[in-house]
Amino acid sequence: MSTETKVFREPSGKKFLGHPVGLYLLFFTELWERFSYYGMRAILILYLTKSYLEGGLGFDESYAGLLYGWFTGLVYFTPLIGGWLADKYLGHRKAITIGGCTMFLGQMVLFLVASKAGLYAGLLLLIIGNGFFKPNISTMVGGLYKPGDAKRDSAFSIFYMGINVGAFFAPFVVGLMANTWFADVDSTTGKILRHAYNYGFLAAAVGMLIGQILFNTLSNKLLGDLGVEPVGDKKEEEAIRELDNVATQKTPLTKEEKQRTIAIFVYFFFAIFFFAGFEQAGSSFTLYTEKFIDRSVGDFMIPTEWFQSINPLFIVLLTPVFAMFWPSKLGQKVSTPVKMGMGLVLLGIGFLFMLGATFQRGGDVADTTIKASIFWMIFTYFLHTVGELCLSPVGLSTVTKLAPPKLASLLMGVWLLSSFFGNLIAGQVSSATSSLGAGSVYQVLAVAAIAFGVALLCLNKVLLKMMHGVR
Repeated sequence: MSTETKVFREPSGKKFLGHPVGLYLLFFTELWERFSYYGMRAILILYLTKSYLEGGLGFDESYAGLLYGWFTGLVYFTPLIGGWLADKYLGHRKAITIGGCTMFLGQMVLFLVASKAGLYAGLLLLIIGNGFFKPNISTMVGGLYKPGDAKRDSAFSIFYMGINVGAFFAPFVVGLMANTWFADVDSTTGKILRHAYNYGFLAAAVGMLIGQILFNTLSNKLLGDLGVEPVGDKKEEEAIRELDNVATQKTPLTKEEKQRTIAIFVYFFFAIFFFAGFEQAGSSFTLYTEKFIDRSVGDFMIPTEWFQSINPLFIVLLTPVFAMFWPSKLGQKVSTPVKMGMGLVLLGIGFLFMLGATFQRGGDVADTTIKASIFWMIFTYFLHTVGELCLSPVGLSTVTKLAPPKLASLLMGVWLLSSFFGNLIAGQVSSATSSLGAGSVYQVLAVAAIAFGVALLCLNKVLLKMMHGVR
């Protein structure tokens, strides 16, 4: 009895702007998934805290902040599990489809079941679905290129743009659906009587569905057999095992590798605090914007959700600037500790602008008729975005350079956990903001972020010594 060997179908050889056309399929799939996620994220804290009569669930702001933190934190935790299941059993492509369909169901539950039970069920489905989707589509981008291909870095830059294009447009669409198109508005005063947040979740569901239809319709044609089988079933994995043999795996870490690993954990610690402050964007910042920022432009009232588009807009505008600066002669002189330290300092300065908003209002007064200028919030988002570009992508790159080969995946997982812990702490901070007042909490965050940033700057020489030539 003869057995027929299955021939691996390579991805389409067609190119667009120098890259495989399969990259653009993954680009648009991720764009629509991020549209779905950030659209839901833009209205989540508002949906939690508005009263039933206003179209929300009527949660206390303190509890809503904690719930939001746990949700966003677990969104960053489950990809560790989803990535492992895809590598071991499912294959990346099947995992992406499972994840996308699960997130679509989660958004539909939020749309159809406007209750606390529906909320918990919908968020659980989103957490699980994101775990399957998020790590595996990024892996497939890398799979389109051979090891050492110089175009891989630019491919991820294009892919990263897809993330932020989706994140930019989502709050606009969701904001219009929740506050204009389907909201119950007083025809005389123009005041929103009841928000249609469930239709915002519907828009997010439709975005997820569009991405999945594109992916499953075109993947066989453009991606070949890439990602169809689990990594463990591929011949390529056998070749990797021959190169990275058992003897290598059992070799103890050298002194240099140990010190580089310690350096990764130092960056991990500082990154936790950065994300704890940065992730106020979707929770306490949103609530503050809703109540205390002057959003009126003439006769038009800017929906609170639209402020969630400021960060991705700045990322789209600033990423090319950073991409050109870091490889330059001047940029190469800036070490990793300095870059990440400056990221924390900029985070702290951003919170100082939020303090400016509270001072303009006369402190943490509860009177929502006293408003602060919109520019305080815009400048805060600008500085936080610059800080993000100094820390987040730099951290990812540094881990790949410092991690010993046999611990590379594990230590990358450790780095991703900084977002998990950061979001959990961010939920606690948001909860405290509702009880202690924004001015008091943001003052502490500003001082602490600047202090942590200065501490990291002071550790520059020590960390560079531990990094052994990696800057």
